Amino acid sequence: MAKAGVIGLASLGLSLAASTFTSPASAQAPAGSVRHASFNDARWGDAVADALSLNLLGRNEASVDPGSLYTVERAIGARAVWQQRDSANRQITGQGVTVALLDSGAAEVSGLDAPGKLSHGPDLSIESNGVLTDQDTYGHGTHLAGIIAGRDAAAPTGKSLASAAASVQLGVAPDANLLSLKLATTDGSTDVSQVIAALNWITEHQTNYDGSPVRVVNLSFGTDSVQPYQRDPLAAAAENAWRHGLVVVVSGGNEGPSAGRLTDPAIDPYVIAVGASDSNDTPAGWNRPAVAPFSSSGSWQRHVDLVAPGTSIVSLRAPGSFIDTNHPEGRVAGDSTERLFRGSGTSQAAAVVSGAAALLLQAYPNLTPDQVKSALVSTATPMRASPLSAGAGQLNVAAALNSVRSANPLKLARSADQDFPVSTGQGSLDAARGGDALVDADGVPLTGEIDVQGNPWDAAAWWAASSTLTSWVGGDWMGSTWTGSGWAGAGDDLESARWSSARWSSARWSSARWSSARWSSARWSSARWSDSTWS
Repeated sequence: MAKAGVIGLASLGLSLAASTFTSPASAQAPAGSVRHASFNDARWGDAVADALSLNLLGRNEASVDPGSLYTVERAIGARAVWQQRDSANRQITGQGVTVALLDSGAAEVSGLDAPGKLSHGPDLSIESNGVLTDQDTYGHGTHLAGIIAGRDAAAPTGKSLASAAASVQLGVAPDANLLSLKLATTDGSTDVSQVIAALNWITEHQTNYDGSPVRVVNLSFGTDSVQPYQRDPLAAAAENAWRHGLVVVVSGGNEGPSAGRLTDPAIDPYVIAVGASDSNDTPAGWNRPAVAPFSSSGSWQRHVDLVAPGTSIVSLRAPGSFIDTNHPEGRVAGDSTERLFRGSGTSQAAAVVSGAAALLLQAYPNLTPDQVKSALVSTATPMRASPLSAGAGQLNVAAALNSVRSANPLKLARSADQDFPVSTGQGSLDAARGGDALVDADGVPLTGEIDVQGNPWDAAAWWAASSTLTSWVGGDWMGSTWTGSGWAGAGDDLESARWSSARWSSARWSSARWSSARWSSARWSSARWSDSTWS
């Protein structure tokens, strides 16, 4: 998963650069320079999985691919859930549930382009000040979107989706809808204040443009903040969303078995913190998985709640994005459609769990976030691994659904309630960045108790507003304009599925200034999704 206050996208042939990471030790850094606190073991592509998945004609065979969504969904019981029905006699495929994806955006590629499948909330990235509003120029968000709720047009209708061919791309909850909030720029950059603003926005706007309820939030992002979660503003924003009815699924981190600590906001005990499991490159390996070598271990006080498949996962590619351009090894060998990409990380594992949560919430829409978490964690398949790395074990959504179906409602409510100390976020915004910072076009890092627009951070005023759902008024967050004031368009479905935009008043991130530098591919030759930001 991610590490710090930034995320990045792909160049798309444009010059988009000067926001990135820097060490707090350098008061000034040249625009476009990058300093990584550490590198993680997650990877793009998997030559072994590619080779094992080729048929005699040299084509990818999803049924034997250890990372295909077909294989993963069979392993976690999702395809068994699709064969069951809810109280309205609908297949349990995520229907009527919207999952908010707070990431780098999502491209309307095949599998995400059906009417109503993907809508775009406010673009809170720096690129909203230019011509790339809502575009996934990084590629990370598109990959996760496909895992959560992708659905190919070739999927069967009128019968169980579980009968679809293995080659048909279907996310874990293929009939759920997606609400994308773009936070990252082409280089993957974002500031923690942008993530907090996005969490506040989705907490205060829990209805999609078409009236469907937003029930799940996927946040595959984290920083190295060492503040107690009770004082950390990022953790408080995630917990606030949870307390207001949203199931918040967060990646636990890609720092490996020696980490000893989850990233922020996975440190908050209320949210669902997800680690990654590993099949050892065999489809049958998911029946007896290991913890992925990059998946962060925690402590006895806080570790991941469970793990989910997170190695060599095949999902949708965002053509021309930063990841696509700089990591051609991620393209799936033998993929005649040229639309698939393979990636590993706790980001992918979190997306799998978000899809599973959507399935439970279609079947039982009255479940609270605590009850969803309890059902998923209590039915996870135990593993031969320490709970510090594996939590309760690997996700089994079919078992979770059965447990809810057979549970006494009163007993379920009492056993699921969490009563940890509450986070109010009265600590430091700068400490929440975990030592990473955006760098503007002049090479000056964004540090101190200010948000990305340069506004002073007032923790008390922020908590008073966010906890009462008043931090956003139209397109203004905490008194400053961040986006437009409502859904664009009136009657057209395509237009009404997009939030209107507005330019920031801060000149520091104006398009003319930050787009003047270009990332050199050499600087990013070793970058991975799990590098210092998004998992």
